[in-house]
Amino acid sequence: MNLDTFEKLELNKVKELIKIHCVSSLGKNLIDKIEPSGNYTVVKRRLDENKEARKVLKNSNHIPLEGLFNANPVIEKVEKGMILEPVELVACEDFLRGCRKIKNFMIDKEFYSPTLSSYALNITECENIEEEIKFSIKNNKVCSDASKELKKIRRNIDICEGRIREKLNKFLTSSTNKKYIQEFIISKRDDRFVIPIKSSFKNEVEGTILDTSSKGSTVFIEPASISKYSLELITLKSEEAIEEYKILSYLTELIYDKIREIKLNMEIVAEYDMIFAKAKFSENNKCITPKINNHGYTKIIKGKHPLLKGNVIPLDFEIGKTYRSLIITGPNAGGKTVTLKTVGILTLMTQCGFDILADENTEISIFEKIFVDIGDNQSIENALSTFSSHIKNISNIMRDSNKNTLVLFDEIGSGTDPNEGASLAIALLEEFYQMGCITVASTHYEEIKRFANKHPHFENAGMMFDKETLEPLYKLTIGKSEDSNALYIFKKMGIKEKVLEKAKSYMDNKEYDFTLINENKISKPYFEEEKSSLITFTNFEVGDKVELLDFKDFAIVYKPMDKFNNVEVFYKNEFIKINARRLKIQFKAKDLYPEGYDLNSLFVTSEKRKLEKDIERGSKKALKKIQKEIRNNR
Repeated sequence: MNLDTFEKLELNKVKELIKIHCVSSLGKNLIDKIEPSGNYTVVKRRLDENKEARKVLKNSNHIPLEGLFNANPVIEKVEKGMILEPVELVACEDFLRGCRKIKNFMIDKEFYSPTLSSYALNITECENIEEEIKFSIKNNKVCSDASKELKKIRRNIDICEGRIREKLNKFLTSSTNKKYIQEFIISKRDDRFVIPIKSSFKNEVEGTILDTSSKGSTVFIEPASISKYSLELITLKSEEAIEEYKILSYLTELIYDKIREIKLNMEIVAEYDMIFAKAKFSENNKCITPKINNHGYTKIIKGKHPLLKGNVIPLDFEIGKTYRSLIITGPNAGGKTVTLKTVGILTLMTQCGFDILADENTEISIFEKIFVDIGDNQSIENALSTFSSHIKNISNIMRDSNKNTLVLFDEIGSGTDPNEGASLAIALLEEFYQMGCITVASTHYEEIKRFANKHPHFENAGMMFDKETLEPLYKLTIGKSEDSNALYIFKKMGIKEKVLEKAKSYMDNKEYDFTLINENKISKPYFEEEKSSLITFTNFEVGDKVELLDFKDFAIVYKPMDKFNNVEVFYKNEFIKINARRLKIQFKAKDLYPEGYDLNSLFVTSEKRKLEKDIERGSKKALKKIQKEIRNNR
């Protein structure tokens, strides 16, 4: 199967709806891994399991799947030779008890679920391991009754700790020690008994300092009077740890000896978790187990897409009996794409072994391959347009398809010239038909509709549309094509009647209206008005003093307006270009300067004019200055 098909038909989202009903990650992992099968026998077995599981649910108040968990991490630890902790052993006990319960439960249901009951016969009961763990582990700790030696050691620990407390209580109640003690309590540091002593008296108390408070005002001392008992307690604790390790090793070994059977148990209960999750999904959503075949015939009765919420219009659909290709037409947003996706996802769900949302007598064909070309496949990375990417996708589909393939096309041939697109689409549909594929395609092209009418194994279908309310009915009618209804939509949206009349006439003939506009009846366009006002109002000349509207300052016109309406002005010893609309005449040059005045002198600084005069009279100083500037500019 094609991963792109799963993604576009949103199969993983459907799986998430089913995984909600799983008890453990074991079942969830199986649902994640399950893929549509093109094998009729495999699909039939999966669907038969659903029927039996639903019967079990209806005849039982409770499915005993509690205690099941993913034991793989624990199993891997045992296989590596590591010793299990008490909490891990308790989890294993719960798991084995759960396996035993589900086995007894399913064997008891043999009458109406023979296949599912047979799986339970392969579950190995490990009651002796359950009992050993239950006897040896209490409250996630090794129990004292687990062995005589451990019981003896812990009794000696209690005696030793009692003696230590007795000695420390005498220390606390002694009037001699009263002034040394910070708090009259017995504390522990590193599992050794200590007394809080004021730090100023730490050298007055005989014993070992084991800790100091954060502020340094208190030290925790193990008095010398209990030293020998502390050493004895440390020895006993070591013996206790060794004995606990022996018991944990023994219990881990019991699991290791049955590890193959436990792993098989885990596989079987994972299957049960997945199967009953599918059944619960089916019951909660009023699904049915469809009939199946492997000869391309699909009949969906009141089918619904599982991801659509609310008041969904059910789909009636049929293909593969008298016709092998169906052409769906109808308005935009009328449900064509939803129809394709519904057919696709119900087929995928069936081949995964999931029940589907439809009525009884729905029949689904099992396909070896399912391909879709739905949505915008535009690729920026590969510089592919929407049309090019669709063709590339179709090319890949054509290469991998065979006679046992379902192909779904959305708006086939769109994205290019309508005549070429329709011709290409027909050629593609013919090729897929001759390859033996079952094909469903949506289109707006009239030529494809006409082709489907003439071809004996093609059929038209239309998505119904309410022309009064502009609402799509989302109802598929096989045997009748539907128009795009663009003119109805235009009319309801307020487009002028004469525009619609022209559009209708152009659909029948191509005699276009080339009547010219009467210039006397219309005003000049905005840009022409603006242009004419600029020419008459802003006739800038060299030497004019103008106001720079953006700078709120004044400048002198250096060059008149060019073809881009830009005027070059001299502003703060610089020449800059300003759009004429951003300038305002302050004074015209003819009003500022006498006739014959050298306007070029306006754009030369006084310093530059002085330099020119010095050069004219042969000043060596001016000559050296120029030479220096030349050198600096090199």
